[in-house]
Amino acid sequence: MNILLFGYGKMGKAIEKLSLERGHHIALTIDKEETDKIDEIEKYAIDIAIEFSEPKSAFNNIKTCLEIGVPVVSGTTGWLDKFTEITTLCQQKDGAFFYASNYSVGVNIFFKLNEYLAKLMSSQQYGIKMSETHHTEKKDAPSGTAISIAEDILKQHPQFDKWALDIQKPDTSTIPITSYRETNVPGTHKVTYHSEIDDITIKHKANSRKGFAMGAVLAAEWLIGKTGVFGMNDMLEF
Repeated sequence: MNILLFGYGKMGKAIEKLSLERGHHIALTIDKEETDKIDEIEKYAIDIAIEFSEPKSAFNNIKTCLEIGVPVVSGTTGWLDKFTEITTLCQQKDGAFFYASNYSVGVNIFFKLNEYLAKLMSSQQYGIKMSETHHTEKKDAPSGTAISIAEDILKQHPQFDKWALDIQKPDTSTIPITSYRETNVPGTHKVTYHSEIDDITIKHKANSRKGFAMGAVLAAEWLIGKTGVFGMNDMLEF
């Protein structure tokens, strides 16, 4: 595959390394200070774009690619208020778009465990709290992964109807999420159900960015030749 890579930070470089190891070619990279390169995309024989940029750039990056017929795999969070617009554009252009808040296979297994636990706990008298820890360069909070976890709980647990970031005294219907930013950490997500009797915690801790990068490259390989809007559940057949 000839790959267009949006975002050339630590994640972008990890994706590049794995792509080359798997026999692909990085035809063009566009980092946050190189937005003028977007006008040059059609000069390259791009098979697919992998988009890990910034919230303020993601929508335009994805939109531009779909408009010229380039499939997109995106992992950028913080722009999802425009997700419906991208979905509509993808359908209009008969294009292909793959989105996940987290490309780690382990995290997506964690998502399923979280859904199952929330369903089991829906009839029990437990409070709940969440936390997420990421590197200091991450622009959005809470993380897109944390939001996905919280939204999945809301679907399964009728006691809760919203989540909120960094609140000290949440009401009984709110899932509190605490965000931590630390130097040079790939990411940790934790969900705890607590009561006077005991606590139940599930946690995913990334040890490197390789799992996220591999998931993105696998998604790009999987998306080639398809049309529609997809996510990790489709690729992993959960």
